[in-house]
Amino acid sequence: MNIQELFGIALPIIQAPMAGVQTSALAIAVSNAGGLGSLPCAMLTADVLRAELEAIAAQTRQPYNVNFFCHTPPEPDPERETRWRAALAPYYAEFGIDPASVPTGGGRSPFSAELADLLQAFRPPVVSFHFGLPSPELLRRVKSWGAKVLSSATTVAEARWLEANGADAVIAQGLEAGGHRGIFLSDDLTTQIGTMALLPQVVRAVRIPVIAAGGIADAPGVKAALALGAAGVQVGTSYLLCPEATTTALHRAALKSGRAEHTALTNLITGRPARGMLNRLMKELGPLSAAPPAFPLATAALAPLKAGAEQRGRDDFSTLWSGQNASGCRELPAAELTRALAAL
Repeated sequence: MNIQELFGIALPIIQAPMAGVQTSALAIAVSNAGGLGSLPCAMLTADVLRAELEAIAAQTRQPYNVNFFCHTPPEPDPERETRWRAALAPYYAEFGIDPASVPTGGGRSPFSAELADLLQAFRPPVVSFHFGLPSPELLRRVKSWGAKVLSSATTVAEARWLEANGADAVIAQGLEAGGHRGIFLSDDLTTQIGTMALLPQVVRAVRIPVIAAGGIADAPGVKAALALGAAGVQVGTSYLLCPEATTTALHRAALKSGRAEHTALTNLITGRPARGMLNRLMKELGPLSAAPPAFPLATAALAPLKAGAEQRGRDDFSTLWSGQNASGCRELPAAELTRALAAL
């Protein structure tokens, strides 16, 4: 079954949910163009989420996706937090920031019963997850209104686990993909492989539809993924320059420069591996480090540094998520880009 049949959409395109660089406007535009628009919800308060869902309900009658994280919040680790603050101390001094004034916290919450209550009033037709699946009870709640459930797999083992635990389709997330890795059965990054290597293995391993993600930036890339057995594709990076995206001016400038050709996996931004363009922090501390606390607790300590640098027009500590293939980034309306991706 292809994703057009599964979700009731016209085109085999899912717009990747991209927290921090979009609101409902991008999702609405993609859904109205015939793809599956996605709303990232992990960083939204309940009130903001409700307002975004109301905006979607008012502006499209087409299917859409809401995306949540389902990580287990970590126990506070004062020793690791101290080590992280010590690594950042020279930057605090440079920007005149008192380390004692910097709050702690994560800023990203996992899916919960309260969020399920909120969603039920809107009955979104597709609900996707990152980092596995929520509890069986929460999953039953989501499916109770007829929603289709997706989640990301970065290995064959994860794809099989998702199928066995109730996913209706699996997103095969290759190593090229921008943003957070969906890895959840292991912390071993040597298990992570490219999309075109992962995709056919997952297609052979599971019976549910498989959606390809990572490095797909244009219609030929979509066609190649479909030829390898994908039921559809998920595209993120290519949408970052669309006018409906909330990508910052600094992030847009980096995407349009040669810097977009050099990305790396880093855990410095949130405490969990994610792919983005190199910033000063990644270059000077190394993109992967034992210093940051567990996801998502690394974020708070960086917030004042990010704000201070951006006020000076610099992206030293900014989140510059991008996949390995930014060649499809175009300053086009999202609807036009969605149709171009599906021009097979």
